[in-house]
Amino acid sequence: MRPDFTPKKKTNTALYGGVAAAVLIAALAGFGIAKMTSAPAVTKAEATAEAGAEAPKSLTLKPEAIQAAGIAVETVQAGGLSSEVLAQGSVTSSPSGQAVMTARTGGTVLQIFKRLGDPVKTGETLALVSSNDAAQIAADRRATGAKSTLAQQTLAREKSLFDQGITPRAEYEQASAEAEAAKADAARASIAASNAGVTSDGRGTAVISPISGRVTASTASLGAFVQPETELFRVSDPSKTEIQVSIGATDAARVSPRDRAVVDSGDGQIIEGTVRSVTPALDPQSRTATAIVDVAGAQIVPGRSVRVRLFLSGASTGGTAAIVVPEEAVQAVEGKDVVFVRTAEGFKPQPVVTGQRSAGRIEIVSGLASGTSIATKNAFLLKAEISKSAEEE
Repeated sequence: MRPDFTPKKKTNTALYGGVAAAVLIAALAGFGIAKMTSAPAVTKAEATAEAGAEAPKSLTLKPEAIQAAGIAVETVQAGGLSSEVLAQGSVTSSPSGQAVMTARTGGTVLQIFKRLGDPVKTGETLALVSSNDAAQIAADRRATGAKSTLAQQTLAREKSLFDQGITPRAEYEQASAEAEAAKADAARASIAASNAGVTSDGRGTAVISPISGRVTASTASLGAFVQPETELFRVSDPSKTEIQVSIGATDAARVSPRDRAVVDSGDGQIIEGTVRSVTPALDPQSRTATAIVDVAGAQIVPGRSVRVRLFLSGASTGGTAAIVVPEEAVQAVEGKDVVFVRTAEGFKPQPVVTGQRSAGRIEIVSGLASGTSIATKNAFLLKAEISKSAEEE
């Protein structure tokens, strides 16, 4: 009898079908596993990108680059919009920061040593004026000096004779009085010659600067004849200036001496100052008062118009600790309001929450601490640099 293979064939067919199904299931499972494996990799990349976007970016800038870009830096203080007064001011020389030099005697301008804009040191001669008056003063100085010398010699001789008992005391006392008078005359003549700036040879007078600075005005012309007290030069010290700020009647009553002031010079400088005084009366023409702001050591050219913010120490902030900054200090970076905080290496964007706006100023409700230094003018350049760095990455 031949063997029957039919059951085996069915068995093999079932086996082959099972294997095929298993392979298909394994393939589908492998595809699914591959998808599941690749998905977390994409998520991780996205997370890394998001983390990079949220991570604060810092800009490294040298002080020279900051100055060249005209980026102004200001230290902010707590206080609302009601605690500030924004006004215009003008730079003037302080009383000790400007000197007017005149011709002390009438005569001809003989020599000119300094021109407009030249630096000047204290005691330096700017010009020489040849003068007959100077010759007279010099002659008086020499004559009184000679008389004083003779009187001192006479006194010495009379004292010797008095000590020997040869002359009476009255003659000695008379010689002593005459010596004192002659000495006083000589001192007077010497002081007069010094005040007039008489030269050592007595031919003229020297125009001498009492302060250091630069020549800001000059009317002296070589060979010109000048009358006594004719103005020849003006010298100003740019480090000794003050700001005269015009404020309205309402604000004048709120401003007090020693209030803090911030001066924007218009050329990128942000200068700290202090209110020294406020005029007690209004100007009848402008109906404004004048606040004098001291800016010790600041190098500002007299005559320049500046913008001044006065921070009122006695103003009520309504219980808020908001910080007020210029609107240009707040920039939008990646959809967020930020200010650029000054660091040792450059700047770092700091997210902030803003509040009210008024007259180009904006309140920072949170995100910025009082006493922090931030970029104000030209802060948009820092934003552009941040955006450029993000695109390159």
